[in-house]
Amino acid sequence: MTTTIGLVLGALLAIACVLYVARPFLREPVARVDRLDELDELERRRLALVEERDRAADALRELEFDHRTGKVSDDDYRALVGPLRRRVAQAQRALEPRGEDRNRVRAAG
Repeated sequence: MTTTIGLVLGALLAIACVLYVARPFLREPVARVDRLDELDELERRRLALVEERDRAADALRELEFDHRTGKVSDDDYRALVGPLRRRVAQAQRALEPRGEDRNRVRAAG
């Protein structure tokens, strides 16, 4: 009889533990606003420059791969590589901090 009571109490304790651990998973999630904060003009400009740099860099990598694999001739490669490198460099220069911003970045780093 004592063994039966012990087994029942053990089972009830196990069920209680499982329910306690599972409780967060059984509740309905609380609705939260999942919108990002609106970007200001400076952040939008920076994001546009990062995207432009990344697109140009991807195009440059693809051009170099196609040239190495023979899909693009030497003449076509020479005509296309310069403008792509300039686009990458211009976007990167525009992203670099200047003057007072550069000093602030150095002080923070």
